[in-house]
Amino acid sequence: MKIQQQVSLKKYNSFGIDAKAAFFCEINTIDTLAKALQLTAYTTKFILGGGSNMLLTQDIDALVLYINLKGKNIIAETDDYVVIEVMAGENWHDLVLWTLENDFGGLENMSLIPGNSGTSPIQNIGAYGVELKDVFVSCEAMKISNQKIKTFSKTKCAFGYRESYFKNEGKGKYIITSVALKLTKKNHKLNTTYGSIDTELAKNNITNPTIKDVSNAVIAIRSSKLPDPKVLGNSGSFFKNPIISEKEFSVFSKNNPDAPFYQVSNKEFKIPAGWLIEQCGFKGKRFGDAGVHKNQALVLVNYGQASGAEILALAHKIMAAVNEKFNICILPEVNIIK
Repeated sequence: MKIQQQVSLKKYNSFGIDAKAAFFCEINTIDTLAKALQLTAYTTKFILGGGSNMLLTQDIDALVLYINLKGKNIIAETDDYVVIEVMAGENWHDLVLWTLENDFGGLENMSLIPGNSGTSPIQNIGAYGVELKDVFVSCEAMKISNQKIKTFSKTKCAFGYRESYFKNEGKGKYIITSVALKLTKKNHKLNTTYGSIDTELAKNNITNPTIKDVSNAVIAIRSSKLPDPKVLGNSGSFFKNPIISEKEFSVFSKNNPDAPFYQVSNKEFKIPAGWLIEQCGFKGKRFGDAGVHKNQALVLVNYGQASGAEILALAHKIMAAVNEKFNICILPEVNIIK
């Protein structure tokens, strides 16, 4: 086990924030993770995954454990489906591409989501009408206090919209080490009606799409809207799309008849946060090296030297403006590290 000191985390977070870790240890095995958690010389430990869904606002005065567990295997299979186990350090998009190569269906709509597989249950990641919970079987996680491995079923994970047990009651208690997903081998159930997937497919004269066609469409759409973190620091969608009540929606739609929306239940409606932010005039605006992306107002970006505090200040400015104009509260999807 190698522990380094004063390590820059710039390459370990997709915003490209140059915060430093007082101590840093790369975790490549379950055994190493257990031993690292037992190190009493480091009273505070910070768990770092893919770094794609967080904003560092200061240096980390702790032992940073970088979860880099690798491997993916088929653990169950029938004629109709497979169950795969994916280790926490596997890149999510690389996993999606691997499933497509093997003609396993279920993840195609979640192509190009940044980050690693181990953090996917924390957020219940999702895109274009599909969420992780739709294919999720279980995950294994190590309890930080005693280093014991526990299996969490879908029910125990308590998934919600970008929510889970690990973001609420279980926050800071467990480290996810692997995820099990159930994927189809044939008769794939395609979801192409959300967003502009159907439009993208039609543009390419595809009338009978495969799961790879859907993935390619999603990649094309996301690439046109979302900047590559390797080129322009960002964490994808910075804000959650707000869900409002039927009563609130009645008032909102009366005042904004042309606003886009999605009905999520008989009494709840989802409003695109990007649209709300754009109506407040922030799309494409730059404040020093912190800014709002020109193609997607939901994405905050680092033009080079922005600090996490500057990006957070911009986020608060946007949240206040949306609340004042629409009386709707939007919240960060990104994990703010203070």
